[in-house]
Parts: sequence; structure tokens; C-alpha cells
Amino acid sequence: MKTYQIPFKSTGFFSKTMLDYLEEQTQIQPFYNNFPSIEGFKHQIKDKQASYSLETRRNLFTVLTEQYKSVTISEETQANLLKLKETNTFTITTGHQLNLFTGPLYFLYKIISAINLCEELEDQFPDENFVPVYWMATEDHDFDEINYFNFKGIKVRWNSEQEGGVGRFKTEGLDEVFSVLSEHFGTSRNAEYLKELFSKGYLEHDTLADATRYIANELFGNYGLVIVEADDARLKRELIPFVKEELFHQTSYKSVSKTSKSLEENYKVQVNPREINLFYLKEGLRERIVFEDNAYKVNNTEISFSKEEVEQELEKYPERFSPNVIIRPLYQEVILPNLCYIGGGGELAYWMQLKEFFNEVSVPFPILLLRNSVQVLTEKQERKLSTLNISIEELFLKQNDLLKLKVNENSEETVDFKEQREFLEKQFVMLREVAKKTDVSFIGAVNAQEKKQLKGLQNLEKRLLRAEKRKQHELVSRITILQDEVLPNQSLEERQRNFSEYYLEYGASFIDALKENLKPLDLEFTVLVMK
Repeated sequence: MKTYQIPFKSTGFFSKTMLDYLEEQTQIQPFYNNFPSIEGFKHQIKDKQASYSLETRRNLFTVLTEQYKSVTISEETQANLLKLKETNTFTITTGHQLNLFTGPLYFLYKIISAINLCEELEDQFPDENFVPVYWMATEDHDFDEINYFNFKGIKVRWNSEQEGGVGRFKTEGLDEVFSVLSEHFGTSRNAEYLKELFSKGYLEHDTLADATRYIANELFGNYGLVIVEADDARLKRELIPFVKEELFHQTSYKSVSKTSKSLEENYKVQVNPREINLFYLKEGLRERIVFEDNAYKVNNTEISFSKEEVEQELEKYPERFSPNVIIRPLYQEVILPNLCYIGGGGELAYWMQLKEFFNEVSVPFPILLLRNSVQVLTEKQERKLSTLNISIEELFLKQNDLLKLKVNENSEETVDFKEQREFLEKQFVMLREVAKKTDVSFIGAVNAQEKKQLKGLQNLEKRLLRAEKRKQHELVSRITILQDEVLPNQSLEERQRNFSEYYLEYGASFIDALKENLKPLDLEFTVLVMK
């Protein structure tokens, strides 16, 4: 197989926040701690080692060991669980929702980024151990975001009326989904594996959390992946001091609001904190905790606590206090010996709103690493790109820009009025100078005329380009079809497609290829050509 690496910037799909972060621009540096480099990890190890207690480590090991009792565990994962007892062991964590059958492709890229980063750090720091962790978002209640996956343009959906934290959802009704996708998968050897993976995952496990753990373990257990289910009273007990801080002092609201105000001077803010960033979680229920009329109330219910009562509830049932998007990262960093969080651009952008909050509560802020992103091409698609004289970077141009570029390259006369626009703009600069010296009231008329002339030139260019496209309709059609195949809905395929499409074609070698070629610390976009 063949791989290409291009700058994230060249794809046009990544935000200014992420591009400035990758370039370590001065204005974004206040919003993160150590940068994802070997030197950054050297500092992060010292910070985490000094703050992570032996008691917390032992509690984590006990809980995870119990959670894995119902799972067929690989030797690699068993070894990593045992390493977690040792004070020189650290985690590299990624998190994801419990999407049906893993959801979009980037679920794989996140986890493989974590696995490969651990291996690279082992080489660089041989005296330490590094364990890849997948944090299951079991307490999330946005079921509509996770109850489907796309397969070759078809949306395979699970309908359920259950409410509350999705990890606790019963897997009832997924037998109907299995019947639908079995027809789509076919009968090949790879199809049989996928059907067995789905069937054993969802039809032989009672809850969505258990089913997701099974599937992730089947796909990545041989690489030593450790899967964390944080909806556990013993783990939540570690968070009690921070929940009290949240309930009684609203520290996160004050701190994150201040950071967000500073961040939005140059960047888009991803999340807005609430005064209390916690939910109340029970079977079939996950609702916000609000402070009203001198009482702690659970939104949309009759549940209410005084200050004393809510403190008693917390001490007795810590598992009922569920972090939202603001507190969840803190929870992760409190219970894990974690060095780095691997996420997508949107995730890392909201983590950047949290740095000062972490400082306020004296918890080390992790390194933030933009996950690997991948575009898969077949050899046939690569040949077509070569025939059409389209480079890898040009493939990611907006379709109209790509067509204009290639039509002009194949045209006897270039339909590009850039020089004419520049000439026209220079003429109007001169006309404005004349107006200033004669009658400044004419400057408005000059500006209006400039706008009109430039608009006319633009319209003429568009008409000529349309005419040229009609002349080269075969070329236009071939480019359009190819780009639509590669970038469904003109977006990155990793957000649209499910891994099953490629697994049907390539089997386990698809995951092996990702494992072999993803380089987390290269900080570049990967194009993978599969044979």
C-alpha cells in the first residue's frame, strides 16, 4: 500500500483554532499546557507523577479488573491492566460516544492514534509504561446522535424510547437492526465476521455499554486497549470534592466563562458553561441540576434538595452526579494517570476553554493531541486522479474551485480574470485620488462604480466558465463523480462512512494498515491507498 501525508491546512476541513494550535501560534498558547512533542511529554510525566495518588491508582485497578470479568480479555490488555498498578504507568486517552456499531470511521482513528502514541512513547521513555485507554461516554443522553450508522448511503437506525444515560440502555430491538444489516452485508467471509461481531455484541449483551465494550475489545484488544466505564460509584467517589466545589462555589462557571471571553477574541467558542455543570443520573433519568429558590433542583422533575441534603446524597450516592461536557474532562483526569487526550478539532477546542479551570482545582491539564485523520483511496481511484492530473492536495479543493482549475488547465484560453480585476482595482485607486483632489463627494460614486464593474467582470467570468465546462463536459463529469466518491456530501468520509464498508472489502488488513501507517506526533493528514 501507499501513503501520503499532507498538512491539515491543505484539506480545508480544519478550523483556525486547530491550525493555529498545530503551528503553535502565540495567541493560542495561553489555552493549553504542554504541546504534543517528546519534550512536552517529558514535562507532562513529571507533572502527573507528582499529583496522582497511589490510592486513586489502586481504586482504578480494582474497578477495571472487575469490569473486565465479563470480557474475554487478551494477554496484551491483561498485561496493561496489571501495569496500571505500577507508579510508573501512565495512560493516553481518547473518548467517544457509544455510536451504533462504532458510528463514523474516525472512531477507529482515535483509538489507533492512542495505541500508536503509546508505542512511540515506550520507545522514547523506556523506564515508563504507557497504556491506551478508550473512555466510553456511557452517561451521555443524546440518543439521537448515536442510534445509527451509515452504510453505503443507507442509514441503519435503532429505534428506542429509552431515556437517561445511554450506557444503561437495554439492547432490546437491536435484533431488528441485525436483520436489516445482514441483508446489506452479504455472505462473504468478511461479511460473516461483521455479522458475528454485531450479533455477539448487541444480541448477547444486556446493555449498550457492555455491547460497545465487547466490540471495541474485539477490534483492539490485541493491541492492549483498556476500556473504561466511568459510570461507577467507586470511581465517582474520587470526584466528590470537585462535585462539592461545583455545587457550592460554581468554580467551573466562573473560570470557564473568563477563559471563553479571552478565547473568543480570536477563535470560535465551542461550549458555554452553566452555573452548575452537573446532571442528576438514575435509571431512565439524566437531567440538569439547577440552583433555584435556595434549593438544588433536578430540572423537569419534582426532585429537590437543600444544601445539607444534596451533600448527603452526594456522599451516599456519588454515582447519581453526572458530569456534563465541562466537568467530564476533569473527571477523566482525576481518576486516570493520564498524560494526553486525543480528540477531534471540536473536542480539543472546548478542552482549551478548560485550562484555567484545571489550574483553579489543582489538577494537571493534559496534553491535547489532534487525532489522526485519514482519507482512504483505492488504487483505481489513485489512477483516476493521476489520469485527470489531480494532485492529492487538489483533491480536497471545493468542487467548484477544482473544476475551474482543471477546466482552465485543459482550455485553449484561460477563463480567469484575476489580472483584469487587479488592473480594474488599480484604475479605481487612481480615480479615488482624483476625486479627493477635486470633489471628495464623488468618492462614493467612484466606489459604487468600482463595485458595479467588478461584479460585471465576475458575472462575465462565470458565464464563460460555464460555457467552457459545457465544452469539457466529459472531464467535468469524471472529476465530479470521482470527488463525490471520495468525499461524500463534499465532506471528509471519516465523518460519513462506517468502518464496515472497508472491512467488507479488505477484512482485518484494513485495521492493520491503519495501525502500521498512522503517526500521531507527525501532526499531518494521512491519505492511505489500499490495494
